[in-house]
Amino acid sequence: MAAQLLAGQGFKEVYNLKGGIRAWQGVLAVGPVELNLDLIRGDETPGEMITLAYGMEEALRRFYLHFGQQQAGGGLQALFQILAGAEEKHQGRLRDTYRGLGPSPGEVEQLVATASAQVLEGGFKFEEFIQANEPRLKTEAEILELALMLETQALDLYLRFAVKVGAGETQKILYRLGDEEKAHLAALDRRLDKKSA
Repeated sequence: MAAQLLAGQGFKEVYNLKGGIRAWQGVLAVGPVELNLDLIRGDETPGEMITLAYGMEEALRRFYLHFGQQQAGGGLQALFQILAGAEEKHQGRLRDTYRGLGPSPGEVEQLVATASAQVLEGGFKFEEFIQANEPRLKTEAEILELALMLETQALDLYLRFAVKVGAGETQKILYRLGDEEKAHLAALDRRLDKKSA
């Protein structure tokens, strides 16, 4: 969408970054645009999409808590707690959105109980991602850069989900999730800028 807009404004050298961060090898993006689109069928109800998103938020919350528990206190442990707290806020908004669909309080609790936490936001498998990133998370800058990558990947995936499901309430929910990821990205970027200054 952004690449189209820029090309329409006369920019000659515009690159579409579909496929997300996992598609990049060197300076080129490789891999299919449909990367991780197999996580959805394309005809999900709003409730099903919220359940999937809730599970991905939960997986990322657990990811941050896992690394936070490995710290012996101090700034890094506090940072992981802040990042986990941001995911809890996202989950709260998802519960509110789910309630807005009209289910009873018991059904909202079932959302929490049935959401799978095997896939992180952006489509990463929980255990694989922990193993791959364990050695890299030693400084606040490294942690913030990883968080930025995860949120960027989540934004990309939610927007690609929105295209796959087409118009309707499920797509609106996905765009709202994308807006939340943009706000989270901005907050992470500000924190990283302060750290770099």
